[in-house]
Amino acid sequence: MAQAKIQAKMSEAPRSRFSRTVSMADRSGRLLEALDQLELRVEALREEAAAMERERDELLETVHTLQHSPDMRDISAGEREELLLTAQRLLGRTLAVEVCVGTLRSSQQEEAQRRASSTIDDVVAKLLEDVEAGRRRLRTLLAACVTEAPPAPVDHAFQALVLGCALDDQKKIKRRLETLLRNVRNADDTIRILDHQKVADRLRVEEPGAANGGHGC
Repeated sequence: MAQAKIQAKMSEAPRSRFSRTVSMADRSGRLLEALDQLELRVEALREEAAAMERERDELLETVHTLQHSPDMRDISAGEREELLLTAQRLLGRTLAVEVCVGTLRSSQQEEAQRRASSTIDDVVAKLLEDVEAGRRRLRTLLAACVTEAPPAPVDHAFQALVLGCALDDQKKIKRRLETLLRNVRNADDTIRILDHQKVADRLRVEEPGAANGGHGC
C-alpha cells in the first residue's frame, strides 16, 4: 500500500510542475504584452513632444522673419514700433514654452554630437564675415546628412561625426542646417529687395526735375 502511494505521488509530480510552468508563462506573457503597450505609448509621447519642439522652432523662425521683413520698411515709424513690440512679445511667449526630448547616448555618441554641434557653431559665427562662404560651407555640411544624391560636395569628416551620433541627434543636426540655410536665403532676399529699393529711390532722385516736383520752373 505504501509503495502504491509513493508511485502515485511520483506520477503526480510532473503534472504539478507542468501546471506551475504554464501559469508562470501565462503571467510572463501578460507582463510582456503590457510592456509592449507601454512602449507604444512612450514612443507616441516622444513623437508628439518632438513635433511640438519642431513647431516651436518654426514659430520662432517665422516671428524672426517678420521682424526683418522688407514690409517693415514701408510703414510709419509708429506702426513699425507697435508691430515690433508685438513680435517681441510673441518671441517671449514662445521662448517660455520649454519642450525638450532627451536622447540617450553612449560616451562616443555624446562626443560625436558635441563635435558636430561645435562645427556648425563655428560656421554660424563666421557667417557675418562672409555670407557666401558660410552658405557654401553649410551646404557641404547638409550634404553630409542626406542619404540620396547630395546637392553639394560632401564634407566627409563631418559625415563621419554625424554617423557617430544617435539617430535622434542626426535628425536634429539635419533640421538645424536646413533652418540655417533657409534663414540665410531669407536674409539674402531681404537684402536684395532693399538694395533694389535704394537703387530705385536714387534713380527717382536723379531724374530731371525730380528735385522740384517734376516742373521745369
